[in-house]
Amino acid sequence: MINVVGLGYIGLPTALMLASHGVDVVGTDCNAQLVATLNSGRTTFKEDGLDELFQNALKAGIRFTTDYQSTDIYIVSVPTPYDKFSKKVDACYVINAIKDVMRVCEHGATVVIESTISPGTIDRYIRPVVEANGFVIGRDIHLVHAPERIIPGNMVYELLHNNRTIGADSSAVGETVKGIYASFCQGEIVVTDIRTAEMTKVVENTFRAVNIAFANELARICRHDHMDVYEIIRICNMHPRVNILKPGPGVGGHCISVDPWFLVGDYPQLAKVIDESMKTNDSQPTFVLNCIHEIMEERGITDNRRVGLYGLTYKENVDDVRESPTLQLLEAQEHHLARPLKVYDPLVEKNCAKYQYHDFDEFLDELDMVVIMVSHDHILQNFDKLKDKVVLDCCNVCPKDMPNVYRF
Repeated sequence: MINVVGLGYIGLPTALMLASHGVDVVGTDCNAQLVATLNSGRTTFKEDGLDELFQNALKAGIRFTTDYQSTDIYIVSVPTPYDKFSKKVDACYVINAIKDVMRVCEHGATVVIESTISPGTIDRYIRPVVEANGFVIGRDIHLVHAPERIIPGNMVYELLHNNRTIGADSSAVGETVKGIYASFCQGEIVVTDIRTAEMTKVVENTFRAVNIAFANELARICRHDHMDVYEIIRICNMHPRVNILKPGPGVGGHCISVDPWFLVGDYPQLAKVIDESMKTNDSQPTFVLNCIHEIMEERGITDNRRVGLYGLTYKENVDDVRESPTLQLLEAQEHHLARPLKVYDPLVEKNCAKYQYHDFDEFLDELDMVVIMVSHDHILQNFDKLKDKVVLDCCNVCPKDMPNVYRF
């Protein structure tokens, strides 16, 4: 039996995928309300294919509880935030989970850490905790790092098809864990050492963050000198060795907006390009706020209560608001002591902002200007309702012939 610890955006789909492929799984989470929701037969977030996967896992016998199980295999998928001052990974949730595992685990148990961690985290934080509790690593307990590699909006497909990395102290343990993931994973599964596995996941997300920062910086340069950044990127990308990404209103989610900071925190004198890239991405919502102000002045809109932000999630067609650029923009706006802008998102039912609307038409009735922060399918189907509004399109999705549209 496998005990999956942490039933959030990564742990829950992993537990369901294992169970639906014949593995005996118990999911554990400290959030009693979350566990109760799952035990009532409902999932805790929206994701294509997740409900069907959930029903298959229930039929296969998956259970959910707040209690850790006594078993020989654990998969730990708990949050790993970063310290906003030092930029170093905060491993407290992983450490606490390991401590709870050690209270109940069988002799020789394997603990697989899926949470994204900086290179050396297991050496610096996890091994000392294990040894301080009297466990001999490699005999009483085996430590493994198998970083997740899925994205909200396409989780089920990517769990099945993405390549995976297994980091272990011994190849034998690594191959055993590889066999567990091979029960559902159709991609290539590479076995390596723990520190390499830690580093590869952080590097993957850092590569993406740096490239996004380049696109965002291009947008600022082009706006400053009245050039069309999207046309420039389109032409540049015709070169066979150029692939510039699209700029946007900011970077959200728990991966690209967080993981690269781990390298900045651990290697502050070496990670200069990464540091500047992350600062560029983090300041992009403020850049959008400045664009809003400039457009308001140009169009004679004097009351920011007549301006609304479309989209609260960090990316299109998901309900995930973690590190949302819209929420970052609203936080930046507070420093200017202005009344918070109105917001609407068709996929976010819970209240995340002070002036959040849950009816699109009611939202639009209050506005002269709409800022498209997220390119949900919903907005692509409702451009006709924006024809009388001033629009700042931060996603470059509005039709070219649509009137009153501003872009970066």
